[in-house]
Amino acid sequence: MMPGLLDRVRNTRFAVVRRIGSVAVVVTVGTFQLCGLLGIRINTSPSLPLGLYLVTTERNANLVEFCPAEPFAALSLVRGYRSPGVCQDSGAPLLKPIIAKCGDRVELSARGLRVNGILLANTVPLAQDTKGRPLRSWPFGRFEVAPGTVWVASSHDSRSFDSRYFGPVSIAAIRNRVKVLLTL
Repeated sequence: MMPGLLDRVRNTRFAVVRRIGSVAVVVTVGTFQLCGLLGIRINTSPSLPLGLYLVTTERNANLVEFCPAEPFAALSLVRGYRSPGVCQDSGAPLLKPIIAKCGDRVELSARGLRVNGILLANTVPLAQDTKGRPLRSWPFGRFEVAPGTVWVASSHDSRSFDSRYFGPVSIAAIRNRVKVLLTL
């Protein structure tokens, strides 16, 4: 090889694009890692507004991050409702608002979720997901929220995968409580 030939190859447009791409990947991965270390969660799901959420120790924080129980964990991962993540099934935790706690009364019907008699917006159980696959709701009925459990649902988006489909969530499955830091 002639001296200088490697320098010319390194300075081609492809090499520059490859370098920029490599830097972008490192910055993106680093940002997600840093956010995780700082207790910041990035929400891109339609269940809550797009934005940043902060892990908190406040017991009254209404948003929770949890790993769903089986068989709902596998279903949500296979269908792409969750991204890869840190849960035992290698899926990402879900981020949802708590709608009912111990002692509250929940009613699930074809009209949606009622908590203590109040119908929540956007909680009608859907018969199929956005790709046309069948969805089975939790059995319709009236429930008193048992100790050690909560019900979660998003009134932000009617397509949320929440307690309408998997029922109550064990408090032991809650990884963190979170609060809004910044939403778009």
